[in-house]
Amino acid sequence: MQEQNLFEYAVIRVVPRVEREEFLNVGVILYSRDKQFLKMLYKLDNARISCFSDKTDLQELGQHLQSIERICKGGKDSGPIGRLDMASRFRWLTAKRSTVVQTSSVHPGFCEDPDKALEKLFQNLVL
Repeated sequence: MQEQNLFEYAVIRVVPRVEREEFLNVGVILYSRDKQFLKMLYKLDNARISCFSDKTDLQELGQHLQSIERICKGGKDSGPIGRLDMASRFRWLTAKRSTVVQTSSVHPGFCEDPDKALEKLFQNLVL
């Protein structure tokens, strides 16, 4: 049996009209220090988002989510935040914001395989 490792995750939310505080879950970020893992999965459902607000710039929203994905991967193409260590990138990505793209509070869990845990969370919380 494989060892259980601590992980942390947050749900990525789209809040088309911040003043109304309505949101739609569009992704999940998962971080495991022990496994040196930081990854996100997301899916934009343009029709569902448009139900909240027809003024949402879906192209810009997609670009924001792609930026989060690049920061998770890290490296030269991910900007100054993407060059930070993995834990700092996760903390920056999950910091509280009052913008159209926000994250939930950070939640802990245990898993053997962070990829499988991320996929399960994505299936249960987003799709």
